[in-house]
Amino acid sequence: MSGSDFDLGAAFIPALHKPAPLLPIAKHRESLLYLVETYPVTIVVGQTGSGKSTQIPQYLEHVGWCADGKVIGVTQPRRVAATTVAIRVAEEFGGEIGKEVGYSIRFEDVTSESTRIKFLTDGLLIREALVDPLLSRYSVIIVDEAHERSISSDILLGLLKKIRRKRPDLRIIISSATLQAEDFRNFFSDAREDATSDAKQDSKGDVATIISLEGRTYPIDILYLESPAEDYLEKAVSTVLDIHTNEPKGDILVFLAGREEIDQAVQAVSERSVQLPPGSQSILPLPLYAGLPAEQQMYVFEEAPENYRKVIFSTNISEASVTIDGIVYVIDSGFVKLRAYNPKTGIESLTVTPVSKASAAQRAGRAGRTKPGKCFRLYTEEAYQSLPDANVPEIQRSNLAPFILQLKALGIDNVLRFDFLTPPPAELMIRALELLYSLGALDEYAKLTRPLGLRMAELAVEPMMAKTLLSAPSFGCLSEILTIAAMTSLGGNIWVQHEGEKKKTESAKRKFAAEEGDHLTLLNVYQAFITKGRKESRFCHDNLLNFKAMTRAVSIRNQLKRYLERFGLNVDESLAAHSTAAAGGNNNNKAEQIRRCLTAGYFAHAARMQPDGTFRNVSGTTVLHAHPSSIMFNRKADWVIFHEVMETGTKTFIRDITRIEKSWLVEYAPEFYKTG
Repeated sequence: MSGSDFDLGAAFIPALHKPAPLLPIAKHRESLLYLVETYPVTIVVGQTGSGKSTQIPQYLEHVGWCADGKVIGVTQPRRVAATTVAIRVAEEFGGEIGKEVGYSIRFEDVTSESTRIKFLTDGLLIREALVDPLLSRYSVIIVDEAHERSISSDILLGLLKKIRRKRPDLRIIISSATLQAEDFRNFFSDAREDATSDAKQDSKGDVATIISLEGRTYPIDILYLESPAEDYLEKAVSTVLDIHTNEPKGDILVFLAGREEIDQAVQAVSERSVQLPPGSQSILPLPLYAGLPAEQQMYVFEEAPENYRKVIFSTNISEASVTIDGIVYVIDSGFVKLRAYNPKTGIESLTVTPVSKASAAQRAGRAGRTKPGKCFRLYTEEAYQSLPDANVPEIQRSNLAPFILQLKALGIDNVLRFDFLTPPPAELMIRALELLYSLGALDEYAKLTRPLGLRMAELAVEPMMAKTLLSAPSFGCLSEILTIAAMTSLGGNIWVQHEGEKKKTESAKRKFAAEEGDHLTLLNVYQAFITKGRKESRFCHDNLLNFKAMTRAVSIRNQLKRYLERFGLNVDESLAAHSTAAAGGNNNNKAEQIRRCLTAGYFAHAARMQPDGTFRNVSGTTVLHAHPSSIMFNRKADWVIFHEVMETGTKTFIRDITRIEKSWLVEYAPEFYKTG
């Protein structure tokens, strides 16, 4: 019986772990527990795969750190890691996920009263501090992969440093795979701390200590290109086929920059592997990136079927967060997609950038886990020498508005004096404060406004969407805006596109299209789904809609609705079912209210169409293109607002676009658009 005949994925998950006693960390168990007992902060340096993420929380639980109902919190920079590691630990623990071992990510909480080890994203732990400023439920907090320097983990470290002064009993463990350990140690034991109170408590020495666990790695051959590749994607695909025909058994892990490339590469390898000589081993190409549905991510960990070689095309997600066994060959494109925020234009783009030397080392290290391996770098050795040592921390290249809003809500009023591991540039801070002021979240003294600013901080969506949601009651369209907020928070695609069926997807989309743009189209899709799609299984299939994504939208909407009800805002659902924007009559007024409401939140994301069909941002400095997935692609409009911007290669795209009137911008954001 072949694996495809019935789906085990739902009931079983693959064994992802080595027996615990074989992991490199096992022999350090006693010394590790001693250090955690003795020092407030322990920095654990170890290769990915040494077992630190899965074993340390279990050791701590075992020796009693969860007594008296306390919890061990483990933060991960990525949602994928939080879920996969939690599932793995739950399995080792012998329980069901969500009981003793659980996880919590945005819009998905799989924990219970009995949870003792809780995996969560660092952003979520910061949100928990809004309710419990001293994180008093936790006896130990482990910040995993801290060397990645995501904004949330940087801010979390600053908060933990503050909390530690009031909670000497709290234990902090920072796990880092690179040589940034000294920076973390200096940060926690620096002289800026109030010497008098801390000197007594830490009279036995430093606040922080470092322990190194060497991961067992086998030798890795590193191979460079003689001359630069013209097209690294093409080179990656041909290298996969060369390895497959010439090298002994072993799976291949290919690092590419982003999702589009990965999908292209998977397709290219599928097409070309058909030409392999008959009787030879086949290739099984698999994608791995953050937006992939969980069940598809799981395939990556399963052993390849008999006579197949697994080739995984991944973003830097498998550079540190997740360990895939069986990898012998790594192909490193030398690129990664990094967030880059331009405070002048307010545009945050994902830009393909060369990796750092630290990342290149991490990537190569994935090859030598189970036996000696090879790493093929798709760049020259000279190019490697010129790479930066480490990436610029995210906090120095991002839109800081959501984080400043949270810090203010946590009672940290003087955000400029907050103890950052690396302070963000002043320009980014000023821009964020200006945006929050124009949204009404901060007053002219940069104090959090109540209730608006505080509520915006509590909602699990970014500030512009939070403002839109909280403005919706005054526009009489709360039910609709809730739906739009849920649909734009999905992250994945709601349309299913099969190979070569682009036309089909386009015509499926057109059935729901609202001429006013994408937001109202998303509303139409959701309305149709809850009225028909949930009852008839064919509905999603016939309309090429992703059933799982739509079900998730329903769940996100319910959670956002609960937040609003907690603020005392009641959602009147009675009108919602009748108000599709397309229906003419009085409903055009409803559509206009929705568009006005979106303008009240997204005025900073306004653009004007040019005669050549492109858009310009308000200051006219940046050329923007409607994303091909948008309803507004190739349609005429004058002024629009958009949900997000993405830069790919040479073009800057805007997506989720809605037509608006210019006068609304001045009406809802007079401070932002002073009419000259």
